[in-house]
Amino acid sequence: MHKLLLSASVGVFALLSFGAAHADELLTLQKDAKQWALPTGDYANLRYSTLKQINTENVGKLAPAWTFSTGVLRGHEGAPLVIGSVMYLHTPFPNIVYALDLNDNGKILWKYEPKQDPSVVPVMCCDTVNRGLAYGDGKIFLAQADTTLVALDAKTGKLVWSVKNGDPAKGQTSTAAPHVFKDKVLVGIAGGEFGVRGHITAYDIKDGKQVWRGYSMGPDADTLIDPDKTTHLGKPVGKDSGINTWEGDQWQTGGGTTWGWYSYDPELNLIYYGSGNPSTWNPKQRPGDNRWSMTLWARDLDTGKAKWVYQLTPHDEWDYDAINEVILADQKIGGADRKTAVHFDRNGFAYTLDRTNGELLVAEKYDPAVNWATKVDMDKASPTYGRPQVVAKYSTDKNGEDTNTQGVCPAALGSKDEQPASFNPETGLFYVPTNHVCMDYEPFRVSYTAGQPYVGATLEMFPAGRVLGDKTDNTGNFIAWDARTGKIVWSDKEQFSVWSGTVTTAGGLAFYGTLEGYLKAVDLKTGKELYKFKTPSGIIGNVMTYEHGGKQYVAVLSGVGGWAGIGLAAGLAKSNEGLGAVGNYASLANYTALGGVLTVFALPNETSSASAPAAPFTGEWKAPAH
Repeated sequence: MHKLLLSASVGVFALLSFGAAHADELLTLQKDAKQWALPTGDYANLRYSTLKQINTENVGKLAPAWTFSTGVLRGHEGAPLVIGSVMYLHTPFPNIVYALDLNDNGKILWKYEPKQDPSVVPVMCCDTVNRGLAYGDGKIFLAQADTTLVALDAKTGKLVWSVKNGDPAKGQTSTAAPHVFKDKVLVGIAGGEFGVRGHITAYDIKDGKQVWRGYSMGPDADTLIDPDKTTHLGKPVGKDSGINTWEGDQWQTGGGTTWGWYSYDPELNLIYYGSGNPSTWNPKQRPGDNRWSMTLWARDLDTGKAKWVYQLTPHDEWDYDAINEVILADQKIGGADRKTAVHFDRNGFAYTLDRTNGELLVAEKYDPAVNWATKVDMDKASPTYGRPQVVAKYSTDKNGEDTNTQGVCPAALGSKDEQPASFNPETGLFYVPTNHVCMDYEPFRVSYTAGQPYVGATLEMFPAGRVLGDKTDNTGNFIAWDARTGKIVWSDKEQFSVWSGTVTTAGGLAFYGTLEGYLKAVDLKTGKELYKFKTPSGIIGNVMTYEHGGKQYVAVLSGVGGWAGIGLAAGLAKSNEGLGAVGNYASLANYTALGGVLTVFALPNETSSASAPAAPFTGEWKAPAH
């Protein structure tokens, strides 16, 4: 039996402590499985739905119910929101927002199309993607590519307020979905490949006034770190920890950008997220651990003060950004109930931590190809406790500038990139879209100029089988993971990287999309494929589910692109273009083409039945008995 911090069950304590009407509204919305009111479905990033009208017995009869063309090409990441009878849909640049009436055949209620300077496009690292919208206080929030955060009236689409969160002339852009927690909307910043210093910012959802901003590196006043109270693996970090592992003033262009997903525990009032790679990609130019890039953060929502941090890949040498989602699930570890935070890092290790204090509980490889480190040191008495044990052969720093370090696994895009995993409370397992890709990595010296690329490495990516010597050429796996033990339970091979976010349901299903464009449904317990349908373009969007008019629907955006599909999206041909990804995914053009379509699936009327109503909320969520 598992307990978990399900957004549908954040507890009476939260209801009593929030007070504000808009906060209660979000809590109510995320408890209603008929809706999908947050970018990840809930505060905890579980991406789990109690809907079960579509299940293992009838999913084979699933069929497209309706489609909608976004009118935009290139990579379609993220997912729509459904609030009441309205679906809110977003696009890549130019970041159009549509409100669709589910009561009237998807009629367009309103459309918002921002006027942005197209010069922002070449500054965007890995396609012109946008990962979604947020809702709160009767507003729809959009983080535009040019870093403008806008609040739109959810009923009319009229602009309520806007604020500039960065400067594209300095390489700062926005690709992440904003997240609304309580009375604040949180946004990050992208641009680590341009020497941008990462930060996360909280704005008041009423008027857009900045409440706080926490940087990834810099003096304590900037990082909002208390040298005596903020801990790293249980020990205070000390004064100016965001400076003293950098040489000189390199921290000012240090990277650590924050373009991933954020989660929130209302009981602890803590938000969780990860920071990205240090700048530049050439490790020789930035000696030291480069704190706090590559770090998981727990911050107080109201003040931004950091409670704990954990640096996953000190002195990153491979571009293993730590921006992937942090999933909050209560689990039994070693016989004890733990409030855990689970994170599948780009570096190929899956981490289970105690989210109350940052204690490291589990750290294991979740792709068999990972070779750059042998393990994470779990000995609390060791001077290297919590650090990955780097294999010298794959150290781009040790091998030096202008030396091609070959066969490093995973590649820079990681064993998983931003595409979010999901947790299913009935199985107690996590369902993870993964990459099975390795690389050659050659660093070179580069100088910083504001607004210009600050990469400093040339990459080539290829299937992991080339390094493993097993003659396989698949570059993706969809896996079920036990975060209590750090073990793969089952694994399904995919021809290409699985670049789609997943959702699991009480119907015993996990849904995900493939780069060729298939929506797939598999059995949670076995991984057996039960359904697939080819959508108009490759899928890098996140599958979601909702109910309307007594029917359960499953929806996903297709539109190939993102880092894996950048060759198709941007018309690149050289194998080392697209930060090394183009060659590895060149054959993708044989299976799909550019597009921008929402496809919504449902069961035919004769096979559907009313879904069971959710049990009344009692303050604690418990998994149903098997």
